[in-house]
Amino acid sequence: MPTTPLPQGEEKTKQVRAMFDAIASRYEFVNKLMTFGLDVRWRRRAVLDLRLPPASIVLDIAAGTGDFTRELTRQGQQPVATDLSYGMLHVGRSMQHRVQADASRLPFLDASFDGITCGYALRNFTDLATTFHEMARVTRPGGRLSILEVCEPEAGLLRAGFRIWFRRVVPFIGSLVSNRAAYHYLPQSTAYLPSSSEIMRMLNNSGFSGVNHRRIMGGLSQQFIATRAR
Repeated sequence: MPTTPLPQGEEKTKQVRAMFDAIASRYEFVNKLMTFGLDVRWRRRAVLDLRLPPASIVLDIAAGTGDFTRELTRQGQQPVATDLSYGMLHVGRSMQHRVQADASRLPFLDASFDGITCGYALRNFTDLATTFHEMARVTRPGGRLSILEVCEPEAGLLRAGFRIWFRRVVPFIGSLVSNRAAYHYLPQSTAYLPSSSEIMRMLNNSGFSGVNHRRIMGGLSQQFIATRAR
């Protein structure tokens, strides 16, 4: 697949915001096609893994149109959604509490939240290290973090099949039902993503402890779970 140079710095922030504004109306539909609906199960488990008492206040970063936020509500938590894209938050207007913000400059007080969720967005943040520090800053000591992100199976037929699906079929589907440029960017954007071990190190350096990583369904997805250090 032909690739174009990926944007960096403030240009990346501008392009990511514009891209998600453009695909907001079809975002959830295409996501369900891409994952065969498995992302619903993965988010359910990710919220359970927060292990927070009912009515905890949880910040959903890069909330999009509200997949994680709705699951948090379903499990009895009190979510606050934030996203860089106004278009995504507008489509997700059923979310009760919505704040447009850059994840590297969160407009919340220190220790404001009992937990953090974030789904499939790490590669879209311009400054990942600062974003992790912001996550830690707004989480109370002992609060919990649960992140989902794309992954790739390590070997074998599953890896080969995933590469064909993610790098060729997904961009084709996206071109048919949504925005061509956005869904060609999606597989390319994994180049921004550090290794799982590096992400764990960054979370530790940001103020989280007990950082755990697990591969989901042979590596079709991955999850990071951590506790805000006291």
